[in-house]
Amino acid sequence: MKPLELAISGFGPFKGEVIVPFEKIGESGLFLISGDTGAGKTTIFDAIAFALFGCASGENRTTDSMRSDYATGDDKTYVKLVFSHKGRRYEVERNPLYQRAKKRGDGFTEEKPNATLIKWDGSVVAGYQPVTNEIMEILSIDYKQFKQIAMIAQGEFMKLLTASSEERGVIFRKVFQTGNYEAVQKKLKSMASELKGECDQLERSMVQYLSGILLSRENEVLEEWKRKPDIHRINDLL
Repeated sequence: MKPLELAISGFGPFKGEVIVPFEKIGESGLFLISGDTGAGKTTIFDAIAFALFGCASGENRTTDSMRSDYATGDDKTYVKLVFSHKGRRYEVERNPLYQRAKKRGDGFTEEKPNATLIKWDGSVVAGYQPVTNEIMEILSIDYKQFKQIAMIAQGEFMKLLTASSEERGVIFRKVFQTGNYEAVQKKLKSMASELKGECDQLERSMVQYLSGILLSRENEVLEEWKRKPDIHRINDLL
């Protein structure tokens, strides 16, 4: 996922709409976001995570606290993220639950959380959870995995380092979409197990028949084989 443009309005320390033109910053793939404490650096990452998954980038911030304290009753709170993934362009807009001034009369009314996703082919997905589900399908990761591999919040890096091999395996399978290879591996393992069962059954049958051999005179090789049947010594027995 590559962010191209981020619009933030009434969100965190940003009262009015602020545009972050990632696409115009450059194609080098590496840039620095700097500023004084409280300037809104983390809010940029919160906005990206919120646009995609409806959650902040860190666990100590909740969606019901995202509306800017500087926003007036008429100011809208939303984030809009334009991003590309696998050469395709997407645009997602999402707003949290917040109080806004009534369009008619005095007082406030509750703005319900909502989201809209415009896909690369022009199709539209609407609804807070449906958009989140579609984003997870597009990126092949969920919010928890996104935080572990794409946007590690302050103080949460240790969680990535201490993740179990199984957890990392699940993450990387989704990121690199190797699920088909895992399915093939499981299928081959199942086929191998089935064939081994058939082979074992044939070996048991062969041992049973060979153990029933009777000779008119004593044979040392046969007696030894009957005491300790070994399917791999059939040539000696024959």
